[in-house]
Amino acid sequence: MQILDGKELAKEIRQELAAEVEKRAAMGKRAPHLAAVLVGDDPASQVYVRNKVRSCEKVGFRSTLIRKGADTTEAELLGIVQQLNADETVDGFIVQLPLPGHINEERVTLAIDPRKDVDGFHPANFGRMAQGLPCYLPATPAGVMEMLRRYEIETSGKEVVVLGRSNIVGTPMSILLSRKGSPGNATVTLCHSRTQDLAAHTRRADILVAAIGIPEFVKADMVKDGVVVIDVGINRVDAPGTEKGYRLCGDVDFESVGSKASWITPVPGGVGQLTVVSLLINTLKAANGEVFA
Repeated sequence: MQILDGKELAKEIRQELAAEVEKRAAMGKRAPHLAAVLVGDDPASQVYVRNKVRSCEKVGFRSTLIRKGADTTEAELLGIVQQLNADETVDGFIVQLPLPGHINEERVTLAIDPRKDVDGFHPANFGRMAQGLPCYLPATPAGVMEMLRRYEIETSGKEVVVLGRSNIVGTPMSILLSRKGSPGNATVTLCHSRTQDLAAHTRRADILVAAIGIPEFVKADMVKDGVVVIDVGINRVDAPGTEKGYRLCGDVDFESVGSKASWITPVPGGVGQLTVVSLLINTLKAANGEVFA
């Protein structure tokens, strides 16, 4: 078993991004500017946004955090989105999900200018991705692709099984791995809650991408020897007797599956580290006008 170390990889990419910021400065260009909108007080969302802001600081990006209470109306949030769309000093921005229940997430996503949609959630970017056109890729799938590329994990002709069909991870992951390119050219099976005999599918996988949201769901008897395991899940489970009272784990039983895997991502320290740097890569692309030229 070898570890796909997202932490070290993210550090390497941040150094590359910092060098790009220095090049821009030498050319008299401003630093890329990422804005984040946080509505409500969801603890996980606060952690995610804080990490994104810190990552901006590490590479020399400018960041702006707009915090709003849980009682913010949909109309008020849409107004903020329109202001950010029109602000020429903001290269890209995100509206952190989930939003409070009274706000329609789809309506907010559709209101974001695709040219500033560095989360890659707008249908314009999703459609361009599906057709292999320049776009902002969703951050987590983009991070997985970058990990496969830099670790030189062969995907061409391989059997890939993706667990989970969300628009944020599972579905775009299946599209990206099946497209022409490297990584890509894989034969992809997308499994979900209605899949019959799930283990029969996962045991065929040369590469397994787990994004199902169930702690340690994938066990050793569900994979074959030599499988490459990409664990996208991050779950908080009770751990009585520990200092925090909980521990973080993925969707894969790391100890048992790791004994059969050729490569595996840890949780934490795996894919999550690359999600944030992928967002920064998209923001740099936005600042350079690379996607919607």
